[in-house]
Amino acid sequence: MDTLILDLLDPEEARTPPMAMKDYSDEFKADAVALYESTPGATYKSIAADLGINRNTLRNWVLRDRRRRDVDPAAPPAAGKAVAGAGQEASATDPDERIRQLEARVRELEASERKLATERDILRKAAKYFAGETNW
Repeated sequence: MDTLILDLLDPEEARTPPMAMKDYSDEFKADAVALYESTPGATYKSIAADLGINRNTLRNWVLRDRRRRDVDPAAPPAAGKAVAGAGQEASATDPDERIRQLEARVRELEASERKLATERDILRKAAKYFAGETNW
């Protein structure tokens, strides 16, 4: 009876097994959430594409982490909030305004540094994983 069903299916479809669910480590999930949260202007789509995972999977991980930390799930990423005047030179001669702009720039650069460090760590772990997986 199974062969009858397989004969009715597209031959290519009959040979292709159903997509298996991937099991990601808790460490990978935490790294992915940290990358999303530390990336200014991040979108689920862009970060998920960078990591090679599904957008909704990343979204679920982020929402679960935010609930765990008692943070509003609808809030934008902490580092993703735009800072007025960030990256611009102070046009005002007011020293207090200049200090505020420089502090905003420092926060922006620190967020960028965290993002790059997280990406580097993910790539290192991936390289170790794939180096150990090769059985040539």
